[in-house]
Amino acid sequence: MITLVRVDNRLIHGQVVEAWLPFLKVSRVVVADDEAASSPLIRAAMALAVQSAIEVQILPLAQVDFAALSKDGVRTLVLLRDVAAVPFAFAHGLALDELNLGNVHFGTGRRQVSPSVFLAEAELKALQQLAEQGVRVEARAVPSEKPVELMDLTERWAKAG
Repeated sequence: MITLVRVDNRLIHGQVVEAWLPFLKVSRVVVADDEAASSPLIRAAMALAVQSAIEVQILPLAQVDFAALSKDGVRTLVLLRDVAAVPFAFAHGLALDELNLGNVHFGTGRRQVSPSVFLAEAELKALQQLAEQGVRVEARAVPSEKPVELMDLTERWAKAG
């Protein structure tokens, strides 16, 4: 069972390990990312960062069986590197009620919508399409923060232009 899907450029890092994993009480972390999956060094570093009681899978995005993860009963955190991966995963069986934007780096054409999230217009539109399908989209770095909902992110994006 997918407990949370999080978009975070850093994938597995301190906030995930120290805040999200204990909060979500997951038994598995799935990193769906081509770059991380192709690097033995990155895979090893991420696996070492997570306590051994939690299973870590680092797979290319296209090889993740999102439908199976949704149904197997194992509490799972899914980590995606960028917003572009979300519609792909959704189209390939990812069933989600909520999407967390944890960290999306600044880039060309992106506007700041929270302290750690910058979005381009196409990314914002993709998130809005997910919301129209019933997905709650929010930005927050750690569980103790107040979530910033998509409507507020959209308003901030418009004001930042």
